[in-house]
Amino acid sequence: METTRHFTATVYIVESGAVALHHHERLGIRIPPGGHVDRDEVPHEAGLREVYEETGLDAELLDRTEPVGAPAGERLPQPRHQMLYDINVHDDGSVGHQHIDHVYYARVDSREIDPAGDDEADTEVWGWYDEQELKGSDIDPDTVQFSLEAIEAAERADG
Repeated sequence: METTRHFTATVYIVESGAVALHHHERLGIRIPPGGHVDRDEVPHEAGLREVYEETGLDAELLDRTEPVGAPAGERLPQPRHQMLYDINVHDDGSVGHQHIDHVYYARVDSREIDPAGDDEADTEVWGWYDEQELKGSDIDPDTVQFSLEAIEAAERADG
């Protein structure tokens, strides 16, 4: 059986030492903003679009990508991580659908979440989690790790 793979982008947004996560009803877990990369997008554009649609916030990527002299090319922000997630696992153990996720870190200047897209999660399912809350939570380990890294990256950028 062939595995279908989709490119996705996830952005961990930080404001004053905390990361925004929402409870995803279907998955039953807390996750940051993100979603599929559309055909006319590159991954970081998709991530920033998803942040805006899901939270109403404008995010600024924390980009460490070095400039490249490429007369016919354009430097793209490097994701902090690239992950392969199994989305649809069949009873026989085969995987029908996977996400190739580009993980970015960004800053926002407000905690006022007001979704701008259609069919987005309600404001009430969002929360801001600082380091202590993350470390004492039952949030998935990868989400905690990336959240803590994003907070640290934002602190370094501000310092």
